Amino acid sequence: MQKKTSIHQNQEILSAFAKAMGHPTRLTILQFLSQRDNCYFGNIHDELPISKATVSQHLKELKNAGLIQGEIEAPKVKYCINRKNWQLAKDYFEEFFSSIKEAPDCSIE
Repeated sequence: MQKKTSIHQNQEILSAFAKAMGHPTRLTILQFLSQRDNCYFGNIHDELPISKATVSQHLKELKNAGLIQGEIEAPKVKYCINRKNWQLAKDYFEEFFSSIKEAPDCSIE
């Protein structure tokens, strides 16, 4: 009987990054923030055709995954890319994709 492979911590971290990046709006927010040192909530909301509550929820998901940081400057909140965790995400994705060997063509008819 073959033993099941355990899920490694790196896979859990990579999965959290992938989940956070798994929505087009979140990718848009990440691209928007990547072009600036930092940005206020209102600027992010102005770029998106969605409600403030929805923007807030997407920012929360990205922040929980560690991809962005938020800093309160009352009454505003300023966001930026978390460069350390962004590099970590890039490294984990690169390691993951390079670890998958080239698969044979799967022709199912």
